[in-house]
Amino acid sequence: MLDDMYLDIVILSHLQRGQVHGYELKRKVAATTAYALHNNTLYPALRRFEESGAVTKTAEPQEGRPPKHVYELTDLGRELLHDMLADLPPSLAADEPEFLTRVGQFEQLTPSERRGVLAARAEALRGQRQHLRDLAERTAASPRNHRWGGLVVAELADRIDRELAWIDRLTAQADET
Repeated sequence: MLDDMYLDIVILSHLQRGQVHGYELKRKVAATTAYALHNNTLYPALRRFEESGAVTKTAEPQEGRPPKHVYELTDLGRELLHDMLADLPPSLAADEPEFLTRVGQFEQLTPSERRGVLAARAEALRGQRQHLRDLAERTAASPRNHRWGGLVVAELADRIDRELAWIDRLTAQADET
């Protein structure tokens, strides 16, 4: 498994759109994520998916050159992608790319699955917010009163509050298609 499950999701979601060769897949991932997917990330993932039956690889002959390998998502791969999108485990819920990758593909999930992803993220954010509140109290009570650190903590807490408000709005829209 990749360190970042969202990269697996991104790879599978691009394969869901049709057959593609590795170089083209790298280009498409970079175009949609601004993330330069390296061969040492892409090809082990594709090999893993192929071994699990989620992806098939076909060699297309090229005149005067080695064959081009084309990858295609299988029905099992579509199920795997769906399951990965629908599940945001607590260990990943605090990770912004993991969360946003799933939200960006909510059209593939049921309303209940969407609400589950949103609830997992909200729970992780509430834990972070409490940690920041505790940190702000300790900072304010510190004899050194780290002014700049306090400003950073306040900004991070504000960001969490804004995201929680956004999650509330998304939850209200979860039943929409």
